[in-house]
Amino acid sequence: MERLVQFRLLGHNFSFYTDASDEDVEKIISLVKNEVEGNSPRNRSTVPSSKSLILACLQIASQYIELKREFHTYRTRQDKRIDELIDKVAAEIR
Repeated sequence: MERLVQFRLLGHNFSFYTDASDEDVEKIISLVKNEVEGNSPRNRSTVPSSKSLILACLQIASQYIELKREFHTYRTRQDKRIDELIDKVAAEIR
């Protein structure tokens, strides 16, 4: 069931509707806050919040693309191993 989630980031209030679990929402907001706010207070004062949000989006998108690439490599490797196993089993049956 969808519910409204609200949080504060860079001095602004944000809200969205989601049916994600509380745990997932907490992780998502934490990830975004870490990307936007970083570990240094210096970053928050020198970069406008709109640019910080765009930079965070780009960083998260970059991580997503890398994960997709890693998953594709993993799947290709697993498919090859499965094919090799099938060949071995087929050879033993003959």
